Amino acid sequence: MVLLTVSDANTAVAPVEPTAVDRVPLVVDLDGTLLRTDCLIESVLVLARTKPLSLLKLPVWLLQGRAYLKKRLAQIAIPDVRLLPLRPAIVEFLRGEKRLGRALILATATDGKLAQEVVRDLGLFDNVIASDGKINLSGQHKRDRLVEIFGLRGFDYIGNSVRDTPVWYAARRALLATPSRRLAERIVKVTPVQVISLERPAGWQDYLHEIRPLHWVKNGLVFVPLVAVHGILQLESLVRSSIAFVAFCLCASGLYVLNDLLDLPADRGHPHKKDRMLASGRIPLVHALLMLPTLLLIAFAIAFHLSLGFAGVLAAYSLLMVAYSLRLKDITLVDVLVLAVGYSARVAAGSVASDVRISAWLLTFCVFLFFSLALIKRYAELIMLEAQPAMRVVHARGYQDSDKFILVAQGIASGYLAVIVLALYTNTEISHRLYARHEYFWGICLLLMYWVSYLWIMVNRGRIHDDPVIFALSDRVSFWTIVAMGVIAVLAL
Repeated sequence: MVLLTVSDANTAVAPVEPTAVDRVPLVVDLDGTLLRTDCLIESVLVLARTKPLSLLKLPVWLLQGRAYLKKRLAQIAIPDVRLLPLRPAIVEFLRGEKRLGRALILATATDGKLAQEVVRDLGLFDNVIASDGKINLSGQHKRDRLVEIFGLRGFDYIGNSVRDTPVWYAARRALLATPSRRLAERIVKVTPVQVISLERPAGWQDYLHEIRPLHWVKNGLVFVPLVAVHGILQLESLVRSSIAFVAFCLCASGLYVLNDLLDLPADRGHPHKKDRMLASGRIPLVHALLMLPTLLLIAFAIAFHLSLGFAGVLAAYSLLMVAYSLRLKDITLVDVLVLAVGYSARVAAGSVASDVRISAWLLTFCVFLFFSLALIKRYAELIMLEAQPAMRVVHARGYQDSDKFILVAQGIASGYLAVIVLALYTNTEISHRLYARHEYFWGICLLLMYWVSYLWIMVNRGRIHDDPVIFALSDRVSFWTIVAMGVIAVLAL
């Protein structure tokens, strides 16, 4: 294990090798140091998932102090410590010190009950010093407790935050986990410094990745009503639909952040989703809590500027997705119905934004088609669970392996019902009025039947891992099938 040391504030950080056995106790912080997360926020998110109404009690608990708040949370909302993201370099360093016989002490502002869970899971530490419901063991309080136990300069301390400054000033040596250079230069003026684990801080690309811009393509559904009535070249309507698209993208991104926050345990147990920005600890949870209201506030500001009706549809969609993230996604079949309605809500929002009335044919077609796509998403998860049973503990959605055959039947039937609706629409007066060559729609019906069948074959082969819409646009066969349907629709004009 290579350590980095800063000899003075003006020199560059340079590598040195660890020296002989050190008998001075090594005290380790938890949040942000040993873990890439914040245990207080993790506990609040557990409370939101399990007892959302209890969130109303948080201000009352906080009035009695942060230590009391943490104690109450530890009594009813302890996160699964096995899934919390560790800093591998810190753990490796501590294991090395442990093998040399050095005493390791966990000193944290986290409540003692949760801290003990972490200690039992890791099996590294000799003792725990933590908040006790009365004293929040952070900053000066932590410094005073450690000096009382070990004496001034009687311990080394690993931390990562400016809040740890009083502790480092009292330590014999300051060990910094992924610090800024400014912090290192500040501490080295008083205490010898070593830096462990230089991880690159999150960049703008990471934050962009968290809001999932690839998924914005789904919000293109707001243009469907305008396209359906051949009004895409009407400038005013196009501008209004474009504004609606932007608002939906920002709103959906905010809801993606919320879903990721509430879905942390499931994502951390998933072979692919464990690398998401929040699940892996790449982006601090507090940053996500700032991103969420910012995205939603901007989205609704745009929505209200566009029209009150559009804002109402966006609000209804948001409430539905919040309910989905909190509870509905764990209810069998209700979850996929909600997803199908969520897709259809984009079409309805586009109708309101562009002031274009949509037919019942279009909404019925959307509900059946998107229900089929939502079932593909769940079937893909069951296929993955079958291959990796250990995931089931944290990622099962209320479905069982035996449900796969039912999901396939329902999904294919729903997709074919969308084809039937389109075929019936082809023979309606509305179709004859809008399309000079309406009979061309039979070609779209055939391609749509092929596309639905193709997607279900791909998911059964394990080719679709998560979102079928993203797969549909990235898979070459699927993409060109969609393009062909679009070309036929244009030729039918």
